[in-house]
Amino acid sequence: MGSLKLKKVSGIASAVLASSLFLAGCSSSDKASGDQITLDVFQFKVEFKNQFEELAKAYEEENPDVKIKISTVGGGNDYKQSLITKFTSKEEPAIFNVGGPTDVEQFGDRLTDLSDTKAAKAALDGTLDGVTIDGKVLGLPFNQEGYGFIYNKRIFKEAGIKAEELTSYEALKEAVEKLDAKKKDLKIKAVFAFPVKEKWVTGNHLSNVFLASEFDGNVMTAYESPTVAFTKGDQLKQMIDLQNEFSVQPTTSLDYSQQVEELFSLEQVAIIQQGNWVYNTVYDMDPELAEKNIGIIPIPVDGEAKMPVGVPNYWAVNNKVDDAVAKEAKKFLDWMYTSDTGKQAVLKDFKFIPAYEGYDSSKIADPLSKEIYEYSAEGKTIGWTFPGSPVGWNEDKFGASVQAYVLGEMTWDELIQKNIKAWEDIRSGK
Repeated sequence: MGSLKLKKVSGIASAVLASSLFLAGCSSSDKASGDQITLDVFQFKVEFKNQFEELAKAYEEENPDVKIKISTVGGGNDYKQSLITKFTSKEEPAIFNVGGPTDVEQFGDRLTDLSDTKAAKAALDGTLDGVTIDGKVLGLPFNQEGYGFIYNKRIFKEAGIKAEELTSYEALKEAVEKLDAKKKDLKIKAVFAFPVKEKWVTGNHLSNVFLASEFDGNVMTAYESPTVAFTKGDQLKQMIDLQNEFSVQPTTSLDYSQQVEELFSLEQVAIIQQGNWVYNTVYDMDPELAEKNIGIIPIPVDGEAKMPVGVPNYWAVNNKVDDAVAKEAKKFLDWMYTSDTGKQAVLKDFKFIPAYEGYDSSKIADPLSKEIYEYSAEGKTIGWTFPGSPVGWNEDKFGASVQAYVLGEMTWDELIQKNIKAWEDIRSGK
């Protein structure tokens, strides 16, 4: 298991957290009141919001002295900024989310050691590396996820395209041009729905596909790197240009909800760059489409097709809340991942790829997760290194630069140089 040396918290986060210390633990909703304990959970993952709330109700039924209050902020909203706002208020959450070593750096003053939990002991090898400091486990993984190009099988079949053959940029481009030429017959608006408005789509996920190799696919190598070289920058540009050119327009106004719910789930586009987390949303819109007509392929790099697989988020327990609340928070997280009720929900309702031992992988619920699991089982994966990027770099720097590039406000060379400098400046504390 890796061990992370915690860097100095960035200036703005440090100031925000320091200014809110006197407020910590003052929330009446976060404290135990008599025999009643309220757990405030502030979480990011909109895709399983309803299912998570149902599981929380099951926990309340088993533990009538506990009330779980869940707030979900994600999708098109800025979770991290909302979390910082929570920390400066009198309503600090007991449980919240961190994304890896960079978030551990930013929110280190709030993180409880979870080493003694059943979930930490059951976590799969490597899944805790990015949240472990000097033997202290500061987060528990949600699950494992993978992402790439999710496609409509029916549309591909009607166009005469075999998804398994799209293992190079050239093959992908040829298929995209073929789909575009048949838009009218296929009854689609465009080939892609490329949500450039969502800076995490380009800044986290797409950049990772072409940067991971610089860090050997290791999040800690990225976290410790003083610079980034963009050795595959030309291929990254090609993939941005391809998606942008053949997408519903304008891409800078296209958000996650429009991409997944309006355009893909209503079969108005053939391909979206997303991950298995979209399955519940697609299922809610069209169960038959979700169950029978969607698949996923990797974004090709160097003529290879490897799926990016990693831990998307971690559960953290706020060390500033009342001791009784913190204890109950750990108990709830253990229950969610190690009890029979919780494990069933993780597989069947959340449709997660488990990050813990003790699960029957044959019961992974949805076709996207099954395909991703197969890539993982065959070793055809690349790591998620983007959680190790400097604080704010992925979205505020790179994702924002992609928006400017797409709008014609910045050349590609300017984008590369600006983002190399931004990485180096943040790493060096400038």
